[in-house]
Amino acid sequence: MNTGSDEPREAAVARDEQSGEKSDKVHDEQGLGSKAPEFIKSRRLLHLSWQVLVFVIGLAVVVAGIIMLPLPGPGWVVIFGGMAIWATEFVWAQLVLRWTKRKVTEAAQRALDPKVRRRNIILTSVGLVIIAAVLGVYLWKFGFEMPWNIKDQ
Repeated sequence: MNTGSDEPREAAVARDEQSGEKSDKVHDEQGLGSKAPEFIKSRRLLHLSWQVLVFVIGLAVVVAGIIMLPLPGPGWVVIFGGMAIWATEFVWAQLVLRWTKRKVTEAAQRALDPKVRRRNIILTSVGLVIIAAVLGVYLWKFGFEMPWNIKDQ
């Protein structure tokens, strides 16, 4: 459960693709690692218990989100909220959250592409026409009768 060193503001170091040298640029201008207060990070046992507490709270929120997926409620939002709680303490959660933010941004940009929007509007229109046709045939044949009340014909 240890996320690395206890040094404050530990930053991720990436290699420059062209020169192969290390670059000190941080993607979000914020280092990876624990966001716990300094007095907690300075005491090993206190920091470990802090990490356990953050993990348990994050786990409870993620489990609540998973339960909300089939039930009414904001399941995915709660799951990502639990991931954000974990990201305050664990590097793996910070990396997953960054990856998720990047993928959501890319999907939003693709959805705003005029060709994709036009295709989605056409597919939605065709789907609505098909649903309206099926509903019209049903109403023409059976009227406003519920399906479970229809006698065999």
